[in-house]
Amino acid sequence: MKDIFSFRIYSSTNDLPLEWDNLTSKNIFLTKEYLSILEKAAPTNMVCHFIGIFKGEELVGTSLSQYINLSKVNSLGDRDQCFKTLIKNFLFKKLISNVLIIGNNMLTGQNCYCFSSAISEKEGLIQLNNAVKELTIQFKKQNIKIHLTVFKDFLVTDCNTFKIPEFKRYYHFNTQPNMIFNIKESWHSIDDYISNLNKKYRDQYKRARKKSESIEKRKLSLTEISEYHSEINELYLNVAKNAPFNTFYLCEKHFEVFKQKLHDNFLFYGYFFDGKLIGFNTLIKNGEDIDTYFLGYDDKHQRDKMLYLNMLYDMISFSIKKKFKRIIFARTALEIKSSVGAIPIEMNGLICHENYFLNLLMAKSFTYFEPKTEWKQRNPFNNI
Repeated sequence: MKDIFSFRIYSSTNDLPLEWDNLTSKNIFLTKEYLSILEKAAPTNMVCHFIGIFKGEELVGTSLSQYINLSKVNSLGDRDQCFKTLIKNFLFKKLISNVLIIGNNMLTGQNCYCFSSAISEKEGLIQLNNAVKELTIQFKKQNIKIHLTVFKDFLVTDCNTFKIPEFKRYYHFNTQPNMIFNIKESWHSIDDYISNLNKKYRDQYKRARKKSESIEKRKLSLTEISEYHSEINELYLNVAKNAPFNTFYLCEKHFEVFKQKLHDNFLFYGYFFDGKLIGFNTLIKNGEDIDTYFLGYDDKHQRDKMLYLNMLYDMISFSIKKKFKRIIFARTALEIKSSVGAIPIEMNGLICHENYFLNLLMAKSFTYFEPKTEWKQRNPFNNI
C-alpha cells in the first residue's frame, strides 16, 4: 500500500504539533522558539507560515515560508539613485514585488526544511510544492498575487533532489557564497589561530587590535538591549541602508524579542567608545555552529578603529574558546571575511515566476537584478 502524505499550513506557533521540536532539534532556525520570534518580530513587509508534512497523522517534515512585499522597501538601497536604479525599482514593484520564499530570507544556509527518515526528500519536496500552491491560493483570496516563488539556500549537491517534474519550471541560480570559517581541532585559543596566520595577516591582526584598544566591548543583557534600542536601530540602519540590495528592514524590537526567546543562545555584543555605543554584532548558537546575525556600526569609528575587522576577530576568538566547529559568516563582505580565514561555499536556489513568458526570461532578468560580485579570495594561513 502506497504511503499517504499530506501537509498542513500554520500561521501561529501555538498551533504547531507537540512533536515539532523533536524533528527540528538539530537546527535552531526551525524550532518553535525561533519561529515564535518571526511570529512576533518579523519585518513589517514579511508574513510567515509554518508547514508541517505528515505521513498519515505522523509529523515527518517541517518547513518555513516567508511572503515578502518588496514594494514596501527600497530594495536597491539608498546609495545609488541613478536612472538605472529607478527603473529597477519600478520593475520590482510591477513584476516581482510579491515574493513567496520557502526557506529563510534572513539567514544563509539550508534552513528551509527538515525531514525525518520516514519520508524521502523527493516526496517531502513534492509536498512543499503542494503547500506553495495552497499558499498562493490563500494569498490570492487576500488580493495578493504571488509573482515569484523561491526555494533557498542549498548546496550544489542538494539541488539534484529538485530534478523532478514538480520543479521543471524553476530556474536554478546562485548568488554570493556562504562564507564558512572552519575551526581546527588543534586551536584552543585565539593564540593558536594567530600562530597559523602568515606574516601579512598576523600583522593585520596586530594592527586591527591596536586600533581598537580604546574600545570597550561588552555583552549586553535583555535590559541593556532594551535600554539602547534606539541607538541599536540607528546603527543597524546605517549599515542596512547602504547595502546594494534589501528585501526587508528589521523592526526596532527585533533584537529584544530574540533575547527574550532564545536567552543564552542569542548573544548581543556592544562596542563602546567614550561611553557611547558605536557598534554591535550578534551571534546565534546552533548546535556545533555559530551563526553570525545582524550588526551595525558608526561609519567614522568603523574606519578609524577597524571596527568590522575587530568584530570578526572577536567572533573567531569566542567560537574557538567555546569549542564550536564552524562559524557561519554568511554573505556580504566576502573579501574581508576570507582575509580572516573564511572560505566560500557556493549556495544555490530555485526561482519561478508565475507568468509563463516572464519565467522564460528568468535567467537573463535574474543576472540583471543580481549582478555577479567581483572579489578576490584571500588565504591568510601558512599552507593549511
